[in-house]
Amino acid sequence: MYMKNMNNNQILPKTIIKWHNYENNRQMPWKEEREPYKIWLSEIILQQTRVNQGKQYYNNFITKYPTIITLANANDTEVFKMWEGLGYYNRCKNLLASARYIAYELGGLFPTTYKSIFLLKGVGPYTAAAIASFAYNLPHAVVDGNVTRVLARYFNITTAIDSTEGKKSFALLAQQLLPIKTPAIYNQAIMDFGSTVCKPKLPLCPTCVLNKSCQAYKLHMVNVLPVKQKKIPVKNRYINYIIATYKNKFYVQQRLDKDIWQNLWQFIIVENVEEININTYSKTTAFKKIVGNNAKVKSISKLYHQKLTHQYIQGYFIQVALSTALASSNYNLVSKKELQLLAFPRYINSYLASLT
Repeated sequence: MYMKNMNNNQILPKTIIKWHNYENNRQMPWKEEREPYKIWLSEIILQQTRVNQGKQYYNNFITKYPTIITLANANDTEVFKMWEGLGYYNRCKNLLASARYIAYELGGLFPTTYKSIFLLKGVGPYTAAAIASFAYNLPHAVVDGNVTRVLARYFNITTAIDSTEGKKSFALLAQQLLPIKTPAIYNQAIMDFGSTVCKPKLPLCPTCVLNKSCQAYKLHMVNVLPVKQKKIPVKNRYINYIIATYKNKFYVQQRLDKDIWQNLWQFIIVENVEEININTYSKTTAFKKIVGNNAKVKSISKLYHQKLTHQYIQGYFIQVALSTALASSNYNLVSKKELQLLAFPRYINSYLASLT
């Protein structure tokens, strides 16, 4: 479909590799890494995470868990605490599951083919291709946002990159362009090129090494491409927390449902379909039913909020001192020291940080 101009198809990979060899100064701790464990770890961290944010987490994980065996043998709570702040915590759950699968069922040997890598939990086509090419130099094209942006602009492709048709056609085109002998170098080059030159905003078109053959540049379409489908509407959620203490200990529970923040910890939750008057609520029968009639409200926070990919969370935190233990068995009573070892969502941590 997009392979009509063979000259352009030859120019793009050759030019980008040359740019990579002489001009690419993008630095990342996992760049040119060949150990599959470290490549896999970096790719899982970078799913839904910016490189600048992921760097420190990657370094912390490699220091704490230098091998896949040390990660597999780690305590769940400890690993989730290490992941705290990265978001999308299902990645952490899959990370542990895959590490233990490799350590206990594969004898600690990382899978060596695209298909076997793809079977790991939390690994999709892009991640499998990245690991296969970077670790084993296998001919599998990586297709991420940087790659699709370069291809869409260079070939002036107006198909939505997040549509079913778009995903298939961009994957096919990327694979057709891939130099069979140097897939790892080319994959790294085109991703870095998209990140530093063919950027989403303010791309460096006047000095770009591809501007003479880039179709979008010739047709003044750079700021239009790539095309995306309509955004999914954002859902508003109103989540309030009661921070209840009893004998200097805190009531907490782990979120186990398949929802946001799965496997993280939280205080006593009160979720409403709409925003509530928190001062009025703290005097209601519903509130007293949770904390008891003799509970003392110590403080009520300002309104807190957090924007997730398709959800907007907002609510309040109420600090309460209890005179009697909670009747509910859904919560654990932990000390302040134990509390500091648990992983909480950023939404809760932002409030806890304000206390210190």
